[in-house]
Amino acid sequence: MLLIPAIDLKDGHCVRLKQGAMDDATVFSENPAAMARHWIDQGARRLHLVDLNGAFAGKPKNEPAIKAILAEVGDEIPVQLGGGIRDLDTIERCLDDGISYVIIGTAAVKNPGFIHDACTAFPGHIIVGLDAKDGKVAVDGWSKLTGHDVIDLAKKFEDYGVEAVIYTDIGRDGMLSGVNVEATVKLAQALRIPVIASGGLACLKDVKALCAVQDEGIVGAITGRAIYEGKLDFRKAQAEADKLRKP
Repeated sequence: MLLIPAIDLKDGHCVRLKQGAMDDATVFSENPAAMARHWIDQGARRLHLVDLNGAFAGKPKNEPAIKAILAEVGDEIPVQLGGGIRDLDTIERCLDDGISYVIIGTAAVKNPGFIHDACTAFPGHIIVGLDAKDGKVAVDGWSKLTGHDVIDLAKKFEDYGVEAVIYTDIGRDGMLSGVNVEATVKLAQALRIPVIASGGLACLKDVKALCAVQDEGIVGAITGRAIYEGKLDFRKAQAEADKLRKP
């Protein structure tokens, strides 16, 4: 089980939101590149970046901070990025800058053909982020709920050739209320591609709960507020996850 620290970017700073509310942001660092280095030093093997301004604006807005992070990380570990990525030119630019995986959310739901084109043009680099509440997908920075069923959409994107699906329970994200293991397992069981859990990871108990079901196809978990507020020791949690890895 890969634990993936989240670096959420708003106005060039590293922040965390509660349930996606832009007006409820806590600033954890004004130096995102230093934060990236911190997590690498703590044993992170992948980083998860979110351009929050970009997610709401529909186009990338934190390029200087993202480039500073990539300059700091170099080739040490893969970096995945989401938020406002809605056309092929933007994907190409991100990959050229050094991003390993591009996460597409709203654009995937609103224009599924875009995902098909992206997977064809950039095979192995496209991840779909599905943010859901009560099994229904949300778009536009979680501000709008759609009628789309998360499993049905994920299956469609799997057929298009996406590398993985990040599943976020938006009712739990940033709330430290625990991962929705049941919903995450249900999605993973319906797919052949890997699922990355997101939203609500609060403590070592959550890590162990996900490790217990990793054979269902859950390969990682994104963690944010818990590691920033010290409720979860990242180094210890990753070590525990490695210990629980099944041969």
